[in-house]
Amino acid sequence: MSNSNKTDIGGQGQIIEAETFRDSVGTMDNTGKRKWVFPRKPKGKYTNYRNIVSVILLIIFFAVPFIKINGNPFLMINIIDRQFFIIGQPFYPQDFFILALGAIASLVFIILFTVVFGRIFCGWICPQTIFLEMIFRKIEHAIEGDRNKQIRLDQQPWNSEKIWKKGLKWSIFLLISLIITHFMFMYIVGYEEVFKIMKEGPFARPTNFLVMIMFTAAFYFVFAWFREQVCTLVCPYGRLQGVLIDKETINVFYDYQRGENRSKWRKGEDRKAEGKGDCIDCHQCVVVCPTGIDIRNGQQLECINCTACIDACDEVMEKVGLPKGLIRYASINQIEKKESFKFTNRMKASTVILVLLMVFLGFLLNNRGTMEAKFLKPPGSTFFVRDGQITNTYNYTFLNKSNKTMTVTIKVIDPKNGEVNMSGGNKVVLKRDAMQKGTINVSFPEKQITHSKENITIGVYDMNGELLDSFQTNFEGPFKFQF
Repeated sequence: MSNSNKTDIGGQGQIIEAETFRDSVGTMDNTGKRKWVFPRKPKGKYTNYRNIVSVILLIIFFAVPFIKINGNPFLMINIIDRQFFIIGQPFYPQDFFILALGAIASLVFIILFTVVFGRIFCGWICPQTIFLEMIFRKIEHAIEGDRNKQIRLDQQPWNSEKIWKKGLKWSIFLLISLIITHFMFMYIVGYEEVFKIMKEGPFARPTNFLVMIMFTAAFYFVFAWFREQVCTLVCPYGRLQGVLIDKETINVFYDYQRGENRSKWRKGEDRKAEGKGDCIDCHQCVVVCPTGIDIRNGQQLECINCTACIDACDEVMEKVGLPKGLIRYASINQIEKKESFKFTNRMKASTVILVLLMVFLGFLLNNRGTMEAKFLKPPGSTFFVRDGQITNTYNYTFLNKSNKTMTVTIKVIDPKNGEVNMSGGNKVVLKRDAMQKGTINVSFPEKQITHSKENITIGVYDMNGELLDSFQTNFEGPFKFQF
């Protein structure tokens, strides 16, 4: 590589070839037209790890809709019917402040995680990557072959081979998109309702059928055509991480200190004496990249840290007898200072904070109380006096947030000499995950009420006498002149 074609990127001393528009945008050519990416099938240590992680995540995705805890769905987000279940626990609109706090904690978690560990989420956990690389791309490789065969098939005229292979691939893609859509709906309405909709057919549920067709078309469009452009053009996380990473962030990096100057491999030569780096310019890290970038051009928006380039480069290094790790997980500081990976104090502290955030999220999800009670006076109602007692009527609303039916009693907490009367006895049976309404009368001795309006607190207790919830409300009485 001639010196005239070198440039210093960001003042960090990283010497690479001058980028062209095509280099910097892997999915477009230098005219701005989309360049279809035909990545080579990756193989290697990290690919094997990613396959294991993907299989586990896919099993979880397809299994969770059928898992129930105490009869409740493990996870269901039904916005239309306002039914929300997280880890089997029901959540109601009254609990949205908890979900809001959880969302804030999750955002802090994502930001802090990205600052320290980079875009591991994108390459290893993101549903877009999992579905595209571990399902759709594998089907494509199985039908059309690896990179070179796919390129030849794409360039050849529409003969019987091309029609058969493309038709088979697109049909399977459509079927998988339909399956994914049905499972996504299970997370919204539950698997029982989805099976019911399927059994009744499209004419009985035309709206549901139309929505499923639209979502299936969206999934098909994304995974059959739009693909990596979701990451480069749509997803905000890639742009967010660009302002979060720094010289200590762990990412997939090319070790330019060791790799430059690039030169083709020649057997038997002393590359160090010739002033050549370990990069033999084989472009295997480029052809294996699912977003079509050259990782040697530095950290880029399109890089999802999938590690395919690491496996490809390690394979080449092993073949030519050079040390592995020319492309590896590292920070800019480690590359510049030629240091090995260390679990730094910053990483330790950040990991502790991340664990504490997870504990906090778990606390929010579980510390909601078993029920919620409200006692409100009916609009326009007033007190009445009988047998020396002043009585007010209240409408109560009980929300049983637990996973079991419970029996509760109602008592006046403050002042303690109040009496509660209700039809059918002083016990209320609350069904699990249900709201119940009713009416009670609260009475005090006439001489006890000295103001026209006083604050009282009513409590709800379980049969063991444990206070479940309390509510402060107003008690009205006759107006009295105070001298």
